[in-house]
Amino acid sequence: MKDSPADNNDLASFGYRQELKRSMGSFSSFAAGFSYISILTGLFQMFYLGYGVAGPGFFWTWPFVLAGQLLVALCFAELASRFPLSGGVYQWAKFTGNSFLGWMTGWIYLACLIVTIAAVAMALQVSLPQISGSFQIIGTSNDAKSVALNAILLGSVLIVISTIINARGIKLLAIINNIGVFTELVGIIVLIVLLFLNKVRSPVEAVVHIKATGAGFSGFPGSSIFLAATALTASYVLYGFDTAGTLAEETHDPRKKAPRAILQALLAAGIAGLLVLLLALMAAPDLGRPELDNISGGLPMLVKSVLGETMGSLFLCIVIFAITVCTLAVHSGSVRLMFAMGRDGCLPYSKSLSEVSPKTQTPVLATLLCGVAAIIILGVNLQFPKVFELVTSIAILWANLAYWIVVALQLKNRIISARHGKDPDAKFSLGKWGLPVNILALIWSSFMVINVSWPRAATYGTEWYHLYAAWMYTAGLLLVGVFIYYYKLFKRKRIS
Repeated sequence: MKDSPADNNDLASFGYRQELKRSMGSFSSFAAGFSYISILTGLFQMFYLGYGVAGPGFFWTWPFVLAGQLLVALCFAELASRFPLSGGVYQWAKFTGNSFLGWMTGWIYLACLIVTIAAVAMALQVSLPQISGSFQIIGTSNDAKSVALNAILLGSVLIVISTIINARGIKLLAIINNIGVFTELVGIIVLIVLLFLNKVRSPVEAVVHIKATGAGFSGFPGSSIFLAATALTASYVLYGFDTAGTLAEETHDPRKKAPRAILQALLAAGIAGLLVLLLALMAAPDLGRPELDNISGGLPMLVKSVLGETMGSLFLCIVIFAITVCTLAVHSGSVRLMFAMGRDGCLPYSKSLSEVSPKTQTPVLATLLCGVAAIIILGVNLQFPKVFELVTSIAILWANLAYWIVVALQLKNRIISARHGKDPDAKFSLGKWGLPVNILALIWSSFMVINVSWPRAATYGTEWYHLYAAWMYTAGLLLVGVFIYYYKLFKRKRIS
């Protein structure tokens, strides 16, 4: 499919020329967001954490988080239709706010995406050793430090593979992504059917009338247990739906397709995850089994115990493919964001970072740098046994902090009506529902930022420098971001 002159002219109206290859259609755009969320990655990776905090009752955090994130996704769908540009949240904050707020949003989200590459790649540790013990290359699965080190090794190998594939161009990436998403959708449907056929209890017995077990107790909305569980599994899985907007300059008719893909990706992943989670709890032979809240057990162990060793291992192979595709999607999103910020001269060595290879039509240096940075993040956590909890929690926090800035700026513009006139080219609008949805989205994002960053021993550990790690790292990230922005601003003024 050739580039559309209308799409290229639309991009030119924002002051940019077409450099990336515009080759993505409706399914590819949806697949980008769906593969980022990736139920078979996030649920299988993080199930044990939510279960360990709240037992089977952590199921209720899923619809709670899905409803809240849907509010944010509706706001993002409007922005994606108004500003169909690479960089997603960075561009949205820049055009609805100013260059400084755009920079800070992009800086925070770029850090989030690079951390997320590392977090997703580590998901291999949850499934690969359960297929074969030979994948536990370092130490044993009974030693927390060995598990963390092995996760870092496996994750680093996957990041190298992702870097190579991303550097080859969007066409190859889209093909792998489409195959991966189709495989994941089929796998989810098959898993739902098999779990249903093997259920041993009713939905009420699984998630409502729950007795205390060795794995914890059901928490309820408003309780500390519920809030802690909310900060883990569901919050980690149900973000990244904005990826379709980030890849807008590589999508045909993005004003129409990107908003639809954002909503479709979140709803499809959210509903599928809800069914998998419910039916897994209905089919589990023993909800009190201690391995359910252990990284070496969790949902992979539950699936194998229900489906049998052979069928369970075959299904885990699909999970491995989903993890790989998810890593590719997150990596591609980070590259497009770095490209967009470099194109605007916001980053050090911006010209090199925004340079697009004429052969692959991909920012190769940005691709390489994102991969190396993700591996470094894994490396600096070599001595931290709770590496899973720290890396994933910080990724969730920074994503929702960037989301908060965007929806706050969007709400400000709605209220003062200064820059929120109707865009005749936009193909998605909330109309009269825009203001109430935007207000609720801001309230929700505020809750997410506070809840995820709250110092809890279950998430961050008991040492004070671990307990307050999210706050300290976030403060450091913001300070560095402010310094870089004003340094670049001062340098430009001095040159001019």
